Amino acid sequence: MNNSDLEVLEHVENWLANGHQVQWVTLVRCWGSAPRPVGSMAAIRGDGAIIGSVSGGCIEKELTEVHQKESEVGVIQRHISSEEAIRFGLPCGGALELVFEKQIEKDQIDELIFALRNRKQVCRSLELSSGTTSLTPADKGQEFEFDGRTMRKVFGPAWRLLLIGAGELSRYVAEIGLALDYDVLVCEPREHFAKTWTVKGADIVSTLPDDAVKMLAGDSTSAVLALTHDPNLDDLALVEAFKLDPFYVGALGSKQNHRRRCDRLTGVFGVAESQLAKLHGPIGLDIGSKTPAEIAVSIMAQITSIRRLSKRN
Repeated sequence: MNNSDLEVLEHVENWLANGHQVQWVTLVRCWGSAPRPVGSMAAIRGDGAIIGSVSGGCIEKELTEVHQKESEVGVIQRHISSEEAIRFGLPCGGALELVFEKQIEKDQIDELIFALRNRKQVCRSLELSSGTTSLTPADKGQEFEFDGRTMRKVFGPAWRLLLIGAGELSRYVAEIGLALDYDVLVCEPREHFAKTWTVKGADIVSTLPDDAVKMLAGDSTSAVLALTHDPNLDDLALVEAFKLDPFYVGALGSKQNHRRRCDRLTGVFGVAESQLAKLHGPIGLDIGSKTPAEIAVSIMAQITSIRRLSKRN
């Protein structure tokens, strides 16, 4: 599953290669209700075809038609009031500011696609006054920036999922995680499970879980998911995660298994009750999920909620 940025870029690459005119649109500011976060982007082909979204689709098409009549300038900055947003077809209203680019370098698109396919982070900078663009390695923790003169958008995964175990559930979690633009790594020391791993873009590491957590998922941009259902592996990952600073720690199992796990962690490993408070178990939101795919949805919904809502506090 590709993330949305890669999908847009691949379409732009194809359209340019086939001689189409393309406009690149980026949402740089929003006020009030808005369906997409800043940094969201879309591309509009000369005949009106759209990929991606900065608003739900309606504003992109309407404004493209306006700008095609107005100017051939390479970069256009446009503020859309709440009233205009509703008139253009965005029912929730909210004011938006968009940047339209008409001059797109195919070589730069190719570089971005290569970086995303290889799970690398790149920052693309655009000077609005001149239309000059550049690509540089992204700084750790860097996010979308816009000061009215320069736009900086980071492409590539800034957040990481470390999955303990390469079973069926992990495959679904990895697919969804990749679509949400996480860097996904899978710790699987059991050779018979590692051999059957097929999710492209989610690499297997064969170290023991505690070492994997220590090396790969110790900071606040990482999540540790213990999914083997084997306490000999899951407990190693959890004990190490409690010592570090991942923003999310979760473990698979029923409520009864979770109680036994907590007793084991405190009684055998000496984990403090305050450390146990970090643990989400049973893992995922309670949405009545039964199948591995449904459980994966509940897990990624919970992770998304914790990651996004923590920024508001």
